[in-house]
Amino acid sequence: MKSEIEKCLAGQLFNTSDSEIQSLIHKARAYTREYNSTASYDALSRKKILSELFHKIGNNVNIDTPFYCDYGKHISIGNNVIININCTFVDCNKIEIGNNVLIASNVQIYTATHPVEMQERLVEGWKDDGKTPYFRTFALPVKIEDNVWIGGGVIILPGVTIGENSVIGAGSIVTKSIPKNCVAFGNPCRPVRSINKS
Repeated sequence: MKSEIEKCLAGQLFNTSDSEIQSLIHKARAYTREYNSTASYDALSRKKILSELFHKIGNNVNIDTPFYCDYGKHISIGNNVIININCTFVDCNKIEIGNNVLIASNVQIYTATHPVEMQERLVEGWKDDGKTPYFRTFALPVKIEDNVWIGGGVIILPGVTIGENSVIGAGSIVTKSIPKNCVAFGNPCRPVRSINKS
């Protein structure tokens, strides 16, 4: 039988009130609170906290504060990555960020989502027992490949992959995967031209 964490990583409905999941959330809240209160020049303390918080973190990673995430342990970050001020990563499923990635301020990455049909989203006959939420949730992974630049205020929705070398324009809402080597922007975000062609 799958654990609730295994279900969420498999893209299946899972119980957000599960004790193991709640433990991950509480740990992530503690780590992000500690991280957000560190001095910007205290690189050693900041790297130590992020090493505890994330599944994997590479070299030369700078995450400005404040930074928020849900579980932390589902986030993997490569080398040479900048994540600017006030970014939020809802990592119920995996968020994988490659090498040489620039992420501007106020970027939001969501892996969690809910069924659209009300009868599927809400639990009929729900009782507040503290063990089951009144709504159903599932999560899909997000991947940002190498050499990507994400502009300010971009929102990336569950299940999206952003192909290597691409640029996402500020304010875009990325609802579907974006191919490599293109500039894309808008709501919904769409490729508008090719780049990096030799």
